[in-house]
Amino acid sequence: QVQLVESGGGLVQPGGSLRLSCAASRSILSTRAMGWYRQAPGKQRELVARIFGDGTTNYPDSVKGRFTISRVNAKNMVYLQLNSLKPEDTAVYYCNAVKVVAGIASDYWGQGTQVTVSS
Repeated sequence: QVQLVESGGGLVQPGGSLRLSCAASRSILSTRAMGWYRQAPGKQRELVARIFGDGTTNYPDSVKGRFTISRVNAKNMVYLQLNSLKPEDTAVYYCNAVKVVAGIASDYWGQGTQVTVSS
């Protein structure tokens, strides 16, 4: 089991920046990957950033070049830097951890943090 707690959301103007934080209750070294997803009202949850244990990252085209995911293993923390925010980035952002035990992958989720981009 891994418990995840997000923080750092809020209201920001278009073009602004935010940094989201995700604190894990256990070592993230044992995870296959850590990620951030978002869900806007009436839409499906979508991946916005993922980082693997070797540091490899991937992003969808909608956020590439604007969002950056990072991890500090020693602190069991994962961050998401959001720059050049747009109103369409408004959503609840969720931290995700993927652990694989005996070949079975399990997903763990935080409670989410609201990001609102509006003037």
